[in-house]
Amino acid sequence: MSDKNSGTSFTVGFLIGAVVGAAIGFLYAPRPGKETRELLKVKAGKAAEKAKETAEKAKEAALEAEKRVEAKLGRKKEAE
Repeated sequence: MSDKNSGTSFTVGFLIGAVVGAAIGFLYAPRPGKETRELLKVKAGKAAEKAKETAEKAKEAALEAEKRVEAKLGRKKEAE
């Protein structure tokens, strides 16, 4: 596994761990249920947005890697 893949794997693992940890923290927090649910909804929305950003960055990195591999192989990608 390359260093780049290790960094991406670490980041994804870290984000998942942070979300799970935050969820557990909210469940044990001394707040009313309605307030906790509302806070969880906001945090889940933010986590989903970060996940989308991370997925987009991973997609871009994969496309760049594909271009580099094709260039090394001396092939040009056909227009789609």
